[in-house]
Amino acid sequence: MLQVQFIRDHKETVLKGLAKRNFENAESIIEEVLSADEKRRATQVSLDNTLAESNKISKEIGAFFKSGEIQKASLLKEKTGQLKEQSKALSEALNEHTTALQSLLFQIPNIPHTSVKAGNSEDENERIFSEGTIPNLGKNALPHWELAKKYNIIDFELGNKLTGAGFPVYKGKGAKLQRALINYFLDKNTQAGYTEVQVPHLVNEASAMATGQLPDKEGQMYHCPEDDLYLIPTAEIPITNMFRGNLLQKSDFPITCTGYTPCFRREAGSYGAHVRGLNRLHQFDKVEIVRIEHPENSYNALNTMVEHIKSILRELKLPYRILRLCGGDTGFTAALTFDFEVFSTAQDRWLEISSASNFETFQANRLKLRFKNKEGKSELAHTLNGSALALPRVLAGILENYQTAEGIQIPEVLIPYTGFSMIN
Repeated sequence: MLQVQFIRDHKETVLKGLAKRNFENAESIIEEVLSADEKRRATQVSLDNTLAESNKISKEIGAFFKSGEIQKASLLKEKTGQLKEQSKALSEALNEHTTALQSLLFQIPNIPHTSVKAGNSEDENERIFSEGTIPNLGKNALPHWELAKKYNIIDFELGNKLTGAGFPVYKGKGAKLQRALINYFLDKNTQAGYTEVQVPHLVNEASAMATGQLPDKEGQMYHCPEDDLYLIPTAEIPITNMFRGNLLQKSDFPITCTGYTPCFRREAGSYGAHVRGLNRLHQFDKVEIVRIEHPENSYNALNTMVEHIKSILRELKLPYRILRLCGGDTGFTAALTFDFEVFSTAQDRWLEISSASNFETFQANRLKLRFKNKEGKSELAHTLNGSALALPRVLAGILENYQTAEGIQIPEVLIPYTGFSMIN
């Protein structure tokens, strides 16, 4: 969530940033925010003055009672009664103005970083890096959903029977390969200095609001109404919320965490060939990395995250590319996002497997996550997160790119985790 003071002080910067995102009615909503904030501040001043006057009169009443001037004290007591009613009305008005302002702020996305170019869709994202050789598999290469059926390692029909479309069942060597990837990713992350955590798979509304999934992505989250809990679409939510409301010291930075969780996304309206097999699921596994950083170091930290993810893909020997997302494709809460895509040779298309994002102070403002700066004043921290990695499309890439006439080879780096070198 943007800070009101930042909007007041940098209105033109905010409008230019929102224009990069093609955010509709930006000027009108910013004017509404500034108007609501004026009302809130004016009401706060009136309330403070009323309370100060009431406190002053209360002291005078006490003095009159002590001096025996009962009549004067009684007259002032009538005045304090009026002031109490006035302060009550002002408090209610202040709550209304604050709620209205908060509601408006929740509608405004983050301001893109200066390096982010304007754009309407993923077609305008910038390719900034690519690495790896796309294998020549020949005309008989199969997409991963056919390989999964051929080798009996993923059962999409059984998942559909148990739950519905988008909930596959991993079997035999498919299940072991899935577990191997999770353990490998966690080991790589902890070796890089990230602290492993195990977190709940359901969160309350406050947690989802704090990281920006609510109210922006409410329709994409599974909700348990009786308990008012949400199944997590990413481990980013519980891990980042571990630090909600904290006041850090400069010496606490950086805070780095990693965690594995299943993730749940409704993905309402998803259909067609592009979502077949593992391409898009309602339940999938992901290993996440999260960083809490000092503002001065957050973009260096983002580059570190990017290099870390690159190192994993190099070891897996998968052809991949990195995109810097344009304004129109950047997520609601992010200031800058790099997407990693692996090439699916059998499908002849690129599949997103990771995003690494810097949210700057946007999440921290909702989280009330601050630190003491060198002047001793509290300042908002920066939050970052990335997938290292999301499993379904990595697994799809391995199945398709490593297929041979004899079976599916296992990437060399995973063999110690799987205990086998071939699926056949």
